[in-house]
Order: sequence, then structure tokens, then C-alpha cells
Amino acid sequence: MRGFTGICNTRHFVHMLALFAGVILLPACGGHRLQSDVFHYNEITGIASLDPAFAKNNSVIWATSQLYNTLIETDAQLQIQPSLAYRWEVDSGGKCYRFYLRPDVRFHDDPVFPNGEGRNVRASDVVFTWSRLIDPATASPGAWVLNDRVALDRPFRALNDSVVELHLRQPFAPLLSLLSMNYCAIVAPEAVKQYGASFRTHPVGTGPFRLKRWVEGQALVLERNPYYFERDTFGHALPYLSGVSVSFYDSKITEFLEFQQGRLDFVNDIESSFKDELLTPDGTLQASWKDRLQLYKHPYLNTEYLGILMDSSQAQVRQSPLSNRLIRLAMNYSIDRLKLMRYQRNSIGAAAVHGFIPNGMPGYSEDTVHRVAGYPYDPARASRLLAEAGYPGGKGLTTIKLTTIPVYADIAQWLVAGWRAAGIPVQVDVVPKSTLLTETANGSSLFFRGSWIADYPDAENYLSVFYSKHPAPPNYTRFTDAAFDQMYEDLLAVTSDSLRRTKIFAMEERLINQAPFIPLWYDEVVHLVQPTVQGWQPNALNRLDLRRVKKRPPAK
Repeated sequence: MRGFTGICNTRHFVHMLALFAGVILLPACGGHRLQSDVFHYNEITGIASLDPAFAKNNSVIWATSQLYNTLIETDAQLQIQPSLAYRWEVDSGGKCYRFYLRPDVRFHDDPVFPNGEGRNVRASDVVFTWSRLIDPATASPGAWVLNDRVALDRPFRALNDSVVELHLRQPFAPLLSLLSMNYCAIVAPEAVKQYGASFRTHPVGTGPFRLKRWVEGQALVLERNPYYFERDTFGHALPYLSGVSVSFYDSKITEFLEFQQGRLDFVNDIESSFKDELLTPDGTLQASWKDRLQLYKHPYLNTEYLGILMDSSQAQVRQSPLSNRLIRLAMNYSIDRLKLMRYQRNSIGAAAVHGFIPNGMPGYSEDTVHRVAGYPYDPARASRLLAEAGYPGGKGLTTIKLTTIPVYADIAQWLVAGWRAAGIPVQVDVVPKSTLLTETANGSSLFFRGSWIADYPDAENYLSVFYSKHPAPPNYTRFTDAAFDQMYEDLLAVTSDSLRRTKIFAMEERLINQAPFIPLWYDEVVHLVQPTVQGWQPNALNRLDLRRVKKRPPAK
């Protein structure tokens, strides 16, 4: 058995595992020995499973990314790249995808194989993996990736050991982006069948690292996969690191202190109590920290917004001031998003002035030519809109209630001050996150804080949030617009990048005009990284890619 349980001192055990991981030394191919070390990070939320079919959140995605591969993947710029499949073809109708597998990929060594030696990956393994993903018995939260999209009859077909086909019911242009998600990572059928429900703790994949030890809630140690198939541009075997060690401190403050003392190699996001100490209002490192750590800020596919319930079948919606499109527009133009970012966010992120699709989406950077005009700060225009709506200066408007969660309470109050200055009365209702999730799911919150983190790097993922045939999630606003729905359906079959962009911009312009939301900011990934770490590559999905990371000895 790979894991074990027992009574022990947690901190002592974590340090013992870290010491154990630190002495793993595996030679690189051809006798070339690279810097051999262990990468340490903390997972504050814990890790629920090492089964990629359950890679629903970052904690599981980060861990399973080290253990498994998908057929295709996204690079640091979120462009589709080969992985287990070295090439692919799509038929002229856009419904049949054929993938050609690399011949040199093998599963991790494991007792489920004869003599404990991993075997090469076959096309039948892909069929098994994807069939398992959509099998109701698996109960994977990622079943939606392929459900209702793949053909009903034999959607996955192994033509031989190295070629596999996927058949769709209807064309779906973002399919490759979907297949890059961890849900679709290829697993060893023997391991799934042998371990059953325990497969979550006995991962057998093809990734750059393999499981060494996992004591849940205490420590996870991975070691370098000596048979990993990828090499760098000089022909050296990847990964460079000899292992990965994950701790499970449940406090961001403790996590930062561990990083400050050199026991963690990176920290994801900044604890709010340290924000002003570390960052200037411009989002740069304070001078006192510049030689002590590396700061990486990178666009993150997450749009923070306020959602407005649009379900006109509800009496409370019809009676709300927000049922008036002009008032929704006035509220959007009353927000100085640039000041919001500087004084409330220390410039972490970018003001959301271009619609719902965030910066970081391929082809949608902040300075993209002809990007849609969203809601710049324009108090004069907001005043005219209020007057046109029949409420000059806000006179006669009833109070609007904004529901948010504690961590966003200060930002909500900052927004309220701006609206009140414009004559729009808004009251903040702070509730637990679980309450807000329930209210937005059942459609009982009229005006609420929301965020949309991309599942996959395609603009369609953001537009799907407002498709009326989608439930909540993703359509928390219950936005319904027949013209928008038709535009969305037409988009799914379009493969030309230029034509897709034209259609996407038209859809965003329609959303901007209807204003079922108030976009606030496009988020950024913020990583604090030790000076000894080299080759760090952030990406807009905030994936943890350690294949090309190296560690140099600390300066004496």
C-alpha cells in the first residue's frame, strides 16, 4: 500500500517527509545530471482526490497535473499543443476528431502491471478513460465536458493501438480546449479496476512525477518519473526536479511565514493582511522586498462581476429598479473602475471596461484592436440615463440590495459610495458564501457578487454564461435573449479565428447593451516565488507546470 495512517506529530511528520523527499536523486538520460531538488508548496484547502475525473478545483488540478497527461495541452500562452497525441485531424463536417498517439509513453510502474512495470499507452486506454468520465456510475463532476456533445453510438473508437477517434453529435469548435482539461487526463484501466474506490489514493498515470507517499491532510510527496517521455530543446529528460512535496497548512498567514522562512518555494495569491506590506498601490513590490522574492503577476481567466437577476417571471424582479435597462447602464457608468483597482486591489488585476471576456484569453488582451467598448467611468452619461429612466438625480428610486460575501464587503461599500454619489441608493447585505451560492443557484438574489473562472481557454466559455438554455450555473442571471441565443448557437460551429472574433465581439456588444451584469475587474494570478526557483512560467488558467522548473542552491 502506498499510503498509511497512524498517530503522529503532524509538524514532525511533515518535516520528516520533506527530508525524505529532499534526498531523492534520479539521474537524467544519457548520464547528464541536472540540478536535483524538491519543489515545496502548500495546499491550504487540502486535496480531495488524485483521480483526474474529480479535478474540480485548483488543489486537485495542480496535483493531478503532475501525475497525468491529456492527449493535448495548452502552453503558457494557452495555445493548443501536442501531448500524448502528437497530431490530430478533424473531418470537414467538424464532428470526427482523430488523434495519433505517441509510441513512447508508458504508465508509471505499479503492482497492477506484470512485474510491477508500467506498459505503453494504447488507444483503448483513451476510450476507457473518456467512457469512464461520462459513465453515471463514476459520478465525475467533469462529465459535462463530453456529455451531450459526443455521439450517442460509440462516441470513442480505438482504430488500433495508436489511433483513437472521438465523434460529436454536432460541431463544437472549442472541443480541443475542453480535451486539455484535467478531467480528460488518461488513466490506466488496470489501476481503476484493481483499486476501485481507492483509485483516488493510488494514481497511475503518465505524468512527469509519480506518487511516493500521501498521508491525507499531512503531506504529499511525489518523485520524478524516470521514464517520462518529454525532453527539453537540448535533449535533456524532463522534469528537472527530483520531486514535489506538498504541505497542508490551513492558514494563509502560516503559509506566508513558511515561505518567508524558505520552507516553501512559492505562494499562490497574497494574504490580504500582507497586501499593503508587500505591494505598492501600483502593484509593484515594496522596495524592502525586492531582493527577497520574485513577484509574478499574470492575467488570470477570471472576471469578477455583479450579477443582476433577469427572470421577469418573478414579481420581485419586475418590481425592482434593476428591471429598467437604463438604470442598469447608469450603475455601470457610475463606477470608476481604475480607482477601484488602485485603492482597493493594489492594482492586482485590470479594470473591466471591455465586457465580460477577461484579459488573458488568447486574442483578447487589454489593448486588442477593435475590442468592444464596455463601461468607462462617465458620471455625466450615468446622470442622463437616470433622467431618461424617469429618476433625475435618482429622485424616487427605491433602495437596491446587493448581496455579497465577507471578503468582498469593503469593495461593496466602496461601490455603494460611488452609486450614492450618483443618486442611486444601494444597501449591502453580507452573507456567508454558502448562502450566496444557494441564493444564486435558486434565483432568489436580485443583485449579487459573482465571478467566472474559465473552465477552458475559449471565449465561448464566457458567453455560455448568458445562454438562456443553460441552467444556473452558469446562467446565474437567468438572462434570456433570443437573438443572443441564436448567435451563440451559430458560434459553436465556426472554426475560423477571424470570423469567430467578429461574432464574439457582436455578442459582447449585445450583452453590454442589455447590461445583465456589472463587470468589475479582470483578475490576475499573483505568485510569490523564491529567488532560487528558475524557469517559472505562469499562465492565465493558473495551472501549476513544474516540468521545466529548476532550483539553484541558495546564495551563501
